[in-house]
Amino acid sequence: MTIINHTCETISVSCVGFVVRCLFLSFIWTLLVPVSSYSEEMRLLNLSFRARFSGATTLGEQQSEEFGEYDLAATFGLPWQSYSSTGWGVGTQLMASAGIMRNGGDTGLVVSLIPMVALGSEDRRFFLDGGAGVALLSKYQFGTQDYGGPFQFALTAGAGFPIYKRLGLGYRFLHYSDAGLDGPDTIGADFHMVEFRYSF
Repeated sequence: MTIINHTCETISVSCVGFVVRCLFLSFIWTLLVPVSSYSEEMRLLNLSFRARFSGATTLGEQQSEEFGEYDLAATFGLPWQSYSSTGWGVGTQLMASAGIMRNGGDTGLVVSLIPMVALGSEDRRFFLDGGAGVALLSKYQFGTQDYGGPFQFALTAGAGFPIYKRLGLGYRFLHYSDAGLDGPDTIGADFHMVEFRYSF
């Protein structure tokens, strides 16, 4: 069992590392290729339903509890974006989500607001994204797992692609942590989630 857990953790670290490298290389590519930069009004890009399929530790200490999380998210396009003549480039987004976190008989509400940088196609159907923001938990102690307090920092990275017309499928990594603000004994949590998306 220890070998399986170690393998899952190694794969998780590799996946996040791969997403970060892709984001960095795409950002450099965007800077080097002739692009058209422009601003637009903030608008709703997509709505998504997400469900956790794994809690393998990626960042920080080993989680002491297993969680389920289900949420709804809305992603908005922010004013700055830059795309090349090929239709690929970079844009800024804001992701807002609300959902439930469950562990045994305990259930809590979690809401988050995360600014992101997204790389991909201009129609936003193929993308890699990443960002950092904040989350609020209505309950922050689940069994032996103590998040420390209701205020949490939130990190995310994701990727997605279309499956049929406006429907898309993706992967979303989420990490919640108080970054030690509430003491050294708090533990954050990682969520590997499948994401079903409807684009506008």
